[in-house]
Amino acid sequence: MSNELETKTLLEMQRRMLRIRYFDERASKMLKRGLIPGALHTSIGQEAQVVGACMALGDADYMTGNHRSHGHPIGKGSPLGPLMAELVGKATGICKGKGGSLHLADFSLGSLGESGIVGGNIPIALGAGLSSKVLGNDRVVLSFFGDGAANQGSLYESMNMAGVWKLPVVFLCENNHYALSTPAHTVTSGRIVDRAAGFGIPGVRVENGQNVLAVYEAVRDAVDRARRGEGPTLIEVMTYRFREHSEGLKLGVDYRDADEKEQWLQRDPIAIMREWLIAEGWATADELDALDNEVLDEVEAAYQFADSSPYPDASVAFEDLYTEVAGAGR
Repeated sequence: MSNELETKTLLEMQRRMLRIRYFDERASKMLKRGLIPGALHTSIGQEAQVVGACMALGDADYMTGNHRSHGHPIGKGSPLGPLMAELVGKATGICKGKGGSLHLADFSLGSLGESGIVGGNIPIALGAGLSSKVLGNDRVVLSFFGDGAANQGSLYESMNMAGVWKLPVVFLCENNHYALSTPAHTVTSGRIVDRAAGFGIPGVRVENGQNVLAVYEAVRDAVDRARRGEGPTLIEVMTYRFREHSEGLKLGVDYRDADEKEQWLQRDPIAIMREWLIAEGWATADELDALDNEVLDEVEAAYQFADSSPYPDASVAFEDLYTEVAGAGR
């Protein structure tokens, strides 16, 4: 499969994974300094499944994320500055400072947004898929959700409708084994991927979700199938978050086994891709070190952009609404 990809594409995969990692690490530090209000959920450890899936899409294709939401627009190619500014509520943010960490969107790249509601983004993806079919614009929709959302009724209603109407939607479950602190096996009967059969659609499980190429290949096949008019696919990707469910969360109990965590830490997706690129002759260690430094500079520039940007004026509070608010603007 790697022979089908150009060097620039493989390096772009590594670049985007590094962007997610370093962006989230900086965001975590900003939260601890009190610069970011509310909760912050990082994708550290899950970069391969985000980037592999997003890079299997075309530029015009749609994507919806979930509450763990910074990685998804970065994986789709969004610039870091407006994303960072959004986290701190600045006017230059990707959503003008009105969305914050849980509600990032970049319509220019087909990133339709995230949702703090578990499973709340899935029906939005369904609607985008329906619009694509009605308009005949050839756009495919990728919808991310976690293993916790796999037990939400909205997923099954959406898969049913997508299956009946053969909508171009790829439902991707990021199975990181825990819904906050609840182990998936204690609340989920059977394998999530096997539920696809009940809707007459293909189900694919990527066991090595830490390998960006494995995820890319699975999602690419599902995207190609959807674009041919053959309908949706359910993909379950096995991955792991290295950090807590949300930054600073203190539950008073360590619900994850130390050996389990250590085993997953040894499967860092960025390290795996780096070693493969060197071993296969796609890049040298020096070239990849330079790439690391480039991305670190990008993240620093994004931080400086956010830090120097103004907060929105109170006069715009009622703009961008579906209806006018009585008395607004007075």
